Amino acid sequence: MAIKKEKIITKQKALARRPDGNEKFPCLSTTLSRTVVVHTKKMRTDFKILSFIILTSVIFGCHTTEQKPKKIVEQNFGLFQNESESVAVELKLTEYTEWKSLLERTEEIACNDSIPKITFENDSIIKRVYLRNPCWDNFGCILIKQRNTIQIHNDTISKADRFYYPLDSLASVLKKDFNNNGKIPSWSRNPEKLLIFLSYDDEKISLFPKTLYKVVNEYEKLTDSVVLKIWLNEKMDIPPPPPPPKEPVGIELIENEK
Repeated sequence: MAIKKEKIITKQKALARRPDGNEKFPCLSTTLSRTVVVHTKKMRTDFKILSFIILTSVIFGCHTTEQKPKKIVEQNFGLFQNESESVAVELKLTEYTEWKSLLERTEEIACNDSIPKITFENDSIIKRVYLRNPCWDNFGCILIKQRNTIQIHNDTISKADRFYYPLDSLASVLKKDFNNNGKIPSWSRNPEKLLIFLSYDDEKISLFPKTLYKVVNEYEKLTDSVVLKIWLNEKMDIPPPPPPPKEPVGIELIENEK
């Protein structure tokens, strides 16, 4: 095997030489070596350029991000001009599984000369809703005309305890109240007098944040005013009227005799 390999190498050398003994391709090995060196240098240069471009993009990208922070819009609803945010107390809705407990905490905050607040927040906007529940320790009663109220219990809207609408109709109900201006006796006399009551059964209390956010959004579409008055309320079921009294039997007998 060694003899055969040596013969092959000798034959290759003979083919690579001219009859006069000189090499047929004297520059072949030198050219290959130079080509390899040139390509290697070019690859290194390209790699350096690419690295520089990537590094520059990262630096300028970070610099641009730092220069242009994302703007967050903040809105307050239900906070009057003469009131300060410093007296607001946040209600953490996740801590409540019973509506009565949430209602009691709301009234407790109001009785401490503070304002109950619920905050909705995402990457671009912060909406704070200040609840207008009164401290009942300071009032015997408060006279409120039903025409100036909207009551929402669970997923049902009611007006004057006579007209009932699904929650999906909130936009149209609000709009009708806003545009009524005293024309129809059962609807609001003035948008500024409008008061929205919210109440929930315990098993549906998880829907409350979504409904409250919906109320704020629909209100915002109708007016630039931020004087939104929302009360958390305990649902009071009105009993049906008693049946009419039966007529005395004696009267019926007299009428029959006639």
